[in-house]
Amino acid sequence: MKAALILEADHPPVYSDFPEPVPSEGENHITVTAASLSHVTRGRASGAHYSSSGALPFVVGVDGVGRLDDDRRVYFVMPPAPFGSMAEQSIVRASQCIALPDELDDITAAAIAIPGMSSWAALQESAKFQAGETVLVNGATGIAGRQTSWCQKSHCDRP
Repeated sequence: MKAALILEADHPPVYSDFPEPVPSEGENHITVTAASLSHVTRGRASGAHYSSSGALPFVVGVDGVGRLDDDRRVYFVMPPAPFGSMAEQSIVRASQCIALPDELDDITAAAIAIPGMSSWAALQESAKFQAGETVLVNGATGIAGRQTSWCQKSHCDRP
């Protein structure tokens, strides 16, 4: 399969061949349709992020959208090294897949997940934000604001 690979430390990814992932027990095989380029992805690719293993080569990407072997469309996160989301195929634990609604396109789903979850986690875990409370999202034209707007339109059960 084709993938964006880190072959050497401190070098940009290259588009190259990489062995296809074979899922183990409890893992899902995913045909990737979209992957995001986030700060976490860039940090891991450069080796600067705490979750970087340092083992080379590896496929870039920590999350994305794709189809399971049964054709269900999912958002997925944290493929096990050396696999990543910037490849034709990936694998992840079944618990790291979330079914996506039909009205949310693949590119938007891949783009909003990490920024949206970062905002959500900050509100839920740090601020202990409760349903019914109000928050001002400053700079709401970015991905975090887009996540909030999408949730309001689709009646998410999140605050």
